[in-house]
Amino acid sequence: MPNVAYLVIRDGTKWSDVFRLIPGRTVTIGRSPASQIVIREDQASRQHAEIFINQGKWTIRDLDSRNGTAIGDERLHGDHVLSPGDVIWIARTKLAFVDDLKAAYSGQNQVGSNQATMAGLELDDQPTVTIRVSEPSTITHRRTHTKFLGESNAGQDEEENSIPKVGRAAKTLCRLAFELANQKSLKDISQLALDGLFEGTSVDAGAVLLVPQRTPTPVDASKLEIASWRSDVQTEYQNISQFLAETVLRTGEAVLARDIADDSTLSIRDSQGKIQATGVICAPIRVGNRTIGLVHIYSTLPERVLDPDDLEFTLAVAENIALAIKTRHREQKLVEDLSVTRREINQLREQLGAESEIVGASEAIFQVHQQIARAAPSSATVLVVGESGVGKELVARAVHYSSPRKKGPFICLNCAALSESLLESELFGHERGAFTGATERKMGKFEAADGGTLMLDEIGEMSASIQAKFLRVLEGHPFERVGGSKAISVNVRVIAATNRDLEKMVREKGFRRDLFFRLNVVKIEVPALRHRTDDVEILGDYFLQKFNAETGRRIAGFTDDAKTKMKTYRWPGNVRELRNVVERAVVLSRGEWIEADELILSSLTTASESQMEFGGTEQSFKPLSLAEIERRHILATLTAFSWNKSRTAQSLGIERSTLDRKIKRYELEKFRP
Repeated sequence: MPNVAYLVIRDGTKWSDVFRLIPGRTVTIGRSPASQIVIREDQASRQHAEIFINQGKWTIRDLDSRNGTAIGDERLHGDHVLSPGDVIWIARTKLAFVDDLKAAYSGQNQVGSNQATMAGLELDDQPTVTIRVSEPSTITHRRTHTKFLGESNAGQDEEENSIPKVGRAAKTLCRLAFELANQKSLKDISQLALDGLFEGTSVDAGAVLLVPQRTPTPVDASKLEIASWRSDVQTEYQNISQFLAETVLRTGEAVLARDIADDSTLSIRDSQGKIQATGVICAPIRVGNRTIGLVHIYSTLPERVLDPDDLEFTLAVAENIALAIKTRHREQKLVEDLSVTRREINQLREQLGAESEIVGASEAIFQVHQQIARAAPSSATVLVVGESGVGKELVARAVHYSSPRKKGPFICLNCAALSESLLESELFGHERGAFTGATERKMGKFEAADGGTLMLDEIGEMSASIQAKFLRVLEGHPFERVGGSKAISVNVRVIAATNRDLEKMVREKGFRRDLFFRLNVVKIEVPALRHRTDDVEILGDYFLQKFNAETGRRIAGFTDDAKTKMKTYRWPGNVRELRNVVERAVVLSRGEWIEADELILSSLTTASESQMEFGGTEQSFKPLSLAEIERRHILATLTAFSWNKSRTAQSLGIERSTLDRKIKRYELEKFRP
């Protein structure tokens, strides 16, 4: 094992440091603060070079630095074994390698040109200057804590008595300041401060008095609260005189009073009225420009005389008490702020979770995101339309959590799930005894959503009478609970959702015209899943991962046949149906991959799909030729496969050339996106 070596470092025109190289430890050099040797030059890289032991020899390696490392006049390439006297150049910093520091001190090693003395003298550049420093003759090691922070003991009494009073007070104050910073409660701070005052002064009784929190500084001593008190004499601590307390609180200055036997305004008296104090010190505890308390100490024995040094020590302790209390209050505020921040983070995570469930990468879903972004900042009423199962509630949540009302409540109510009377009670609330079963007052959804958003799903199922009352609330008028007479006003944003054709309902007198126009301020249309087939596979993978986590399964994914089956299916139940199909497949799957036959699909079609593709329902049937039906079916199949002609021909059961002829015959190319 080699001897310990050293790097003598020169920064500019001064030798700035000596770094000891210890065998077994790699030393990093660079601009990064994490480096053992920090080079404070822009030309140095953050991790510039390293020095380590290799086969018993000290070796330097450049860490692909930007400006390189030099040994003397030679640029460093690869590893270089260092020899005593080598000078390492990194930018303008010189590091001289020596293995005998004593020899360097005595001048036996010459470590390059342009050197200065280790004493820090700035010298003009010279060809060669020898390092000459006297080696220290005595080095004192102390591995434990400083003695100024330790407790006094009997073995130190003689040493303590030889130290002047001011020195002993400084030592006590040093330890006290350190210990006060570690206290966690006002009582502990006050008690520790009193113990230090009794040790550093000639008092035998006293207390720390504090102003109650969140109250202005009083001038009445009776408003002060005793945080802690101590008395080393037979009598208990006697309260501070009102005159003395008011004087210190008003002026903010400390007071030392001696020989106060005849001064009733300053004296301390016991219950029999006998004068007890021979000296009193009262010092303010100040934080900024505000006095938050007092230190009140006094002596009762004639041989204990208080002097100005005691006053100075008490002032210093009072300032340390103030600093400790300020630190504690700051810690409390940080804890409270951290708690608030954590709650906000949890809310944001919930919001992000709600928004992230709008899964998809198709152009149609991108348009939905754009509509949400435009609608969210305002307070306008939003009408979300789309077939059942497309995710209208998720869109409503995304609007709410992207709006200025995101910190307010989000309340959702399904109008189709309740009867007319119950729906009115749910919306507007009811008073006790308003109807049979109303055993207590109940707050309605409008009141619960005050300051936030109320989503009304299946708004088309609302009865005509409730539509009228609902419209009045939307117009900003107050409402009353069922069975009540008190007018209630709320600030609520309404988002309505429906899978019905409200315009058709208005024409057929099934929905109020004025309510329709009041709701249809901002309209967001959520496309059916069959109109965004690009998202089917993405949604399938999303639900697969979700149910894998819930059930503990490790299904890798869908087979190609399963993916084809999912893309060609029309999904009359939309995303809700896809979710249920994937969940069923995860539960029942027999292998690592979900096969096509494990996707159990229905044979249902939606009314809207029948009307759009095959001429409508029985009541609105329109005769079509077989050629027109074939044309529509081929176009729909091409759209489902994103105009992949090979897969379309395979699904239709015809040749690729036959499909090309039919596309040309029906002029379907013009419908290709």
